[in-house]
Amino acid sequence: MSYPEFRLLGAYCAGLLGSLTGLGGGVIVIPLLTLVFGIDFHYAIGAALVASIATSSGSASAYVKEGMTNIRLGMFLEIATSIGAVIGAAVALWMPTNGIAIVFGSVLFLTIALQFRQKADYVNVKGSRLAMKLKFFGSYPTKEGRLQKYELTNVSGGFSVMVLAGALSGLLGIGSGALKVLAMDGCMKVPFKVSTTTSNFMIGVTAVTSAVVYLQRGYIEPGLAFPIMVGVLAGAMSGAKLLKHLDVKVLRKIFAVAILLAALNMIYNGIIGKF
Repeated sequence: MSYPEFRLLGAYCAGLLGSLTGLGGGVIVIPLLTLVFGIDFHYAIGAALVASIATSSGSASAYVKEGMTNIRLGMFLEIATSIGAVIGAAVALWMPTNGIAIVFGSVLFLTIALQFRQKADYVNVKGSRLAMKLKFFGSYPTKEGRLQKYELTNVSGGFSVMVLAGALSGLLGIGSGALKVLAMDGCMKVPFKVSTTTSNFMIGVTAVTSAVVYLQRGYIEPGLAFPIMVGVLAGAMSGAKLLKHLDVKVLRKIFAVAILLAALNMIYNGIIGKF
């Protein structure tokens, strides 16, 4: 089996596990490409960004149809993430790859920590005047088939965190979905279901912004990016189907350990200057 076939298989597994655990394929693809296949960090990030665009576009459309996504809020916060993404991508082009590896490993730690935080579905939140003026209040369908109305607050705080999330997306080539959810769920008191689906809606747009910078510098190699995109997308679609039939709580705990080990490996190799 040749290297491209290995990469395609690895990308499929990354998309599958990323979908089942909610971490996203980019978190797995970049360690796979850099640690296993020895791909330069910048090219690995470029491939991961292309994969993020494909997977986000596919899943986001389904959530929009279901009425879970707050499109108005997502488009507003995309201003922040796009600004951050351009800054992060520009920094990544001159930042030493060993430094990127250390930052990547640290963000993996943060992602795992946020993955297991207590998720609150906020009710009876008194929305702020700014959120009301921007018409960010909305509703989402519940399991019982009724519409649950919600309000949100602290728009400026959420916007600030989104700039950081966008910068990390551009720097590292991952969706930074955990930080996006933290901005909406933690800062703005958006119900968890709405924050996760809106975050998914935003990831693709953020990735496009970063990908433009990488494309201009020649860091998106079609021969590498295309198989990764196809593999991750196929894996994510398979994961979405399996998710209905599997209890993924144990899987998430086991996978969290694997990601932590990958994070330690990234930081260690970055410190010793292997990349």
